[in-house]
Amino acid sequence: RSFALENPNDLPSVAAAIGAELRNQYLLAYRPENTPNDGKWHKIRVRMKLPHGLPLLQVNAKPGYYAAAK
Repeated sequence: RSFALENPNDLPSVAAAIGAELRNQYLLAYRPENTPNDGKWHKIRVRMKLPHGLPLLQVNAKPGYYAAAK
């Protein structure tokens, strides 16, 4: 993500927005149970179930991965 500044006076608010974004990130890892060693593309889908009352959140995830080849 990038932020463009046209007015240097906007720097404090942009810095605050970047800080809030960095403090509210989570990293999840995925490892399939039956690891295929076929070197092929494997699709994944990440879904999120929001608890009641939580604001809308955004998920950024890769659409899949290439498995290691034997």
